[in-house]
Amino acid sequence: MRNFTARSFLLASAASCAFYVTPAAAQENPATSPELPVNQETQGEAAQASDQEIIVTARRRDEVLLDVPIAVTAYSGEQLERQGAIDITDIGDTTPNVTLETSRGTNTTLTAFIRGVGQQDPVAGFEQGVGIYLDDVYLNRPQGAVLDVYEVERIEVLRGPQGTLYGRNTIGGAIKYVTRRLSDDPRVAVRANLGTYRQADLILTASTPITSGLKIGGSVARLTRNGFGENLTTGAENYDKNIWATRGTVEFDPSPDTWFRLSGDYVWDNSNARGGHRLIPSLRTNAPVLDNVFDTRGGLQDPEQKVTGGGLALHGEVGLNDWLKFRTITAYRKDRSDTPIDFDALPAIDLDVPAIYKNKQFSQELQLVVDRGQLAGVVGAYYLNANANNIFDVRLYTLGALLGAPGFTAATFGDVDTKTWAIFGDFSYDFTPQWSLSLGGRYTNDKRDARVLRESYVFGGQPALGGAAGFGTGVKIATTSNFEGSRKDTAFTPRASVSFKPNRNHNIYLSYSRGFKGGGFDPRAQSTQAPVQTPAGIYDYMAFDPETVDSIELGWKASLGRLQLATAIFNADYKDVQIPASVGCIVNGVTNFCGLTTNAGKARFRGVEIEANLRVAEDMARAGDRLNFAGTLGYLDAEYREFLTVITRDPNTGAVIPPTEFNIAPFRGVQNTPEWTLSGSADYNTPAWGGRLNLNSTLSYRSKSQQFELRVPQLDQKGFALLDANAVWRSAGGRFTVGLHGKNLTNTKYVTAGYNFLTQNLFTGDFVLNPTTGRPIPAGGLGQEGVLTAYYGNPRQVFLSLGMNF
Repeated sequence: MRNFTARSFLLASAASCAFYVTPAAAQENPATSPELPVNQETQGEAAQASDQEIIVTARRRDEVLLDVPIAVTAYSGEQLERQGAIDITDIGDTTPNVTLETSRGTNTTLTAFIRGVGQQDPVAGFEQGVGIYLDDVYLNRPQGAVLDVYEVERIEVLRGPQGTLYGRNTIGGAIKYVTRRLSDDPRVAVRANLGTYRQADLILTASTPITSGLKIGGSVARLTRNGFGENLTTGAENYDKNIWATRGTVEFDPSPDTWFRLSGDYVWDNSNARGGHRLIPSLRTNAPVLDNVFDTRGGLQDPEQKVTGGGLALHGEVGLNDWLKFRTITAYRKDRSDTPIDFDALPAIDLDVPAIYKNKQFSQELQLVVDRGQLAGVVGAYYLNANANNIFDVRLYTLGALLGAPGFTAATFGDVDTKTWAIFGDFSYDFTPQWSLSLGGRYTNDKRDARVLRESYVFGGQPALGGAAGFGTGVKIATTSNFEGSRKDTAFTPRASVSFKPNRNHNIYLSYSRGFKGGGFDPRAQSTQAPVQTPAGIYDYMAFDPETVDSIELGWKASLGRLQLATAIFNADYKDVQIPASVGCIVNGVTNFCGLTTNAGKARFRGVEIEANLRVAEDMARAGDRLNFAGTLGYLDAEYREFLTVITRDPNTGAVIPPTEFNIAPFRGVQNTPEWTLSGSADYNTPAWGGRLNLNSTLSYRSKSQQFELRVPQLDQKGFALLDANAVWRSAGGRFTVGLHGKNLTNTKYVTAGYNFLTQNLFTGDFVLNPTTGRPIPAGGLGQEGVLTAYYGNPRQVFLSLGMNF
């Protein structure tokens, strides 16, 4: 009833007031470098700027947000601090048709979906559907992409395909995390958070000019928190946080039109592995479901959980004349995640997965930015050389013991090399003050080389991971797959838009864009499972093709005095959808763990997005106070139009039939994609105690959603609402800040991810029950305990923030 009431209230508010506000004003004035804006000394006032003053770089150049024919949401660093944002996933609550969640096992791997497009599997070989950019450097893998919010200038969320300017793997959209430029004056800042679950964060930042035009700076962050629950088998904290992070920057401005920046960042995450919560009793021991959803019983402890990663980036900009700039972005990044994934969340060694993910990448981008009044745009070239490597075991010791093969392990080694280059351009021409045409295109050459090695062991696992329960490194009994393959995909991704501005406060635009996500090879597939055991047949079985999205969008952005409004209506056709799956299979007469990825799908996404910001009143209770209302509404009608599979039983009668290809689209849903995403915020700012006091609260709602394409009873999340509230006092001049923040104040329990390896009805998703016991049946005999495990979003958190700037 609470969720229904929240939803009704938000819908009524949106309909009756037509109010929604862009969540933040990113900055008041254009920066010298649009990709890395100058530091703002008066960010509090920037948060009150009108839509006309918001400067973003969605099209890789300085532009007023109202003029950009793209659905963009911008959050300023000051606003994120006022709202108690902890990491990048927090903005998902107030951005329409966006899902941002921490993936299952760690604090730092990101699952991102925008307008129904994304990828929740972090294994090498699967590409992201949403591009994540740190200071315009593309993060090729989701590991390390849950960026903590500190020293951030702004975050931009671009919705819809961004294939022209941002390239491959942005078919859903792109998220740009932009850090602050160094101040021209010496600066020292200290921020601390103290809260429930013994949260204790400390962030130290300092910068200073060395000589004229040369500045250095850096930040160190220590972020800690006890767990929300406990691992009842090992005694370890569950859902804890134990992170060190650092950033360093050198900036050199030899002249007003020349600028260079060398930056580096690194993160050490020593948090415990996140253990899942079983939703059903053990099928072997009847161990009951735990009361606390943040408790677990998983016994896997190797390898020791540890995540490290970071990189270096060199940005440069040189003004060649008064209308042409040259930019260069050179970057190298590397990360490693060692993680024990206990699928069954029980002490038994039954579907336990020790894993190591390693990624590295080098990228180079060159741009020429043109601004000749009526004609503005950018042309450029991009190169990426990346490697993704994963090693993991699937330990089926319980099954192995039953089969007389103690310590049975299915081992996987996957290695993917990616080399991508692209050339691109995007230009806008203002025919008149009212009419503007934008055209752009990108040609991408995407080459991928992969190796997938699958082996079977007894008495332990592969040497790189060892074993458990006294088995140690195992004895290899078979090589079940040793595949090497290469593929090259090319794509042209155009973009076109026409804008009509009846006056400077309105922009009505119609746009078309295409997105492209590269093909690849399933890193968990077994080549021996290919129906045709020829080189060509095995290649076709292991490989999957690119997927594309073609989107048409009609938008209106307006500054109506006290009301700023941004609306968009869109239709997207999603073709050759890559559908990853993990299933039980029989290899050499033994149940094993197999991956199978196909281009089985076609989908259509239609939706509406509304963002609004209403300055309700000023000088109400006292001189200088002001009240703002903000709101967002996202509606997404996402459906598969084609989802092909092979069936052996008649869907109506259940009778056995010859293998037949069948379209099961009516029985499939789009994962991590609620139909409704809504939020409403109230923000009151008033002079108080020699400074200013800000009080703000946000209620957000997400309707029901599925974790996978086939509905999973108990695991799929029903609609829910979250309530946050903040009170922040800032001294005159901003030297001191004191804040009290509450997140998820109603302590709502909601599922963000999970695992399911139970046998289901292919059409309804209902679990198939054992006719003797009446209990679920492990899928394909995979895991004797039965796996239905959930991971949850953070519970209620309350913390105090203290800040000092010198």
